[in-house]
Amino acid sequence: MTKYEILLFDVDDTLLDFDLAENAALDRMFREEKIATTPEMIARYKEINESMWRAFERGEVTKNTLHNTRFAVALKEFGMEVDGVYFESLFQKYLQEAHHYVEGAYEVIAQLANHYHLYVVSNGVTLTQNKRLVDADLAQYFKGIFISEQTGYQKPMPAFFDYVFERIEHFDKAKTLIIGDSLTSDIKGGLLSGIDTCWFNIRNVENTSDIEPHYEIKKLHELQELLHTKIALY
Repeated sequence: MTKYEILLFDVDDTLLDFDLAENAALDRMFREEKIATTPEMIARYKEINESMWRAFERGEVTKNTLHNTRFAVALKEFGMEVDGVYFESLFQKYLQEAHHYVEGAYEVIAQLANHYHLYVVSNGVTLTQNKRLVDADLAQYFKGIFISEQTGYQKPMPAFFDYVFERIEHFDKAKTLIIGDSLTSDIKGGLLSGIDTCWFNIRNVENTSDIEPHYEIKKLHELQELLHTKIALY
């Protein structure tokens, strides 16, 4: 069986717990702006945000549109007119300060770095993701960090992966595996670009899509077990 040498990792809900980070950032932002929130408001914002991210992945909206309008769109439904750009700046400020690990993330990455070439592939904001990875003491283990904002493309676009592949020394698709929680971004992108995929089904949900990953794990430490028979030592 082909041995993997290159592992591509998503960040949010793969290495760092985005739900905890997002909730903390939202809470601080709304408290600072003296906006009393309800569970309904937060849930609706997350629905709108998720819908806009899927549209972004499909190339239907730009990253700037997503970031600079999502809060204005969501809060307008509750009778509030706000400056979407200003709210986005506050949100990113507080999001940068949150870097809660997904269970086992630090230990798994630290161990895999001894045997594999590790890279980050993320659709997040460059400044935010870089700071979170540094503060979480994870950045040191990656040979490269690729963020959609800097590449000009996003997952699952093949152009994003082409950008990444061209910048990895001695790159070989047959020896590359992408690990991520998103079927529509990480797994679909990996399949479109011709590399093997590992779906980190962190929420233990049923896959009702037509996207079929090569592997599926529910805990990050299971990746070590999956790779055990394919370990590539340097």
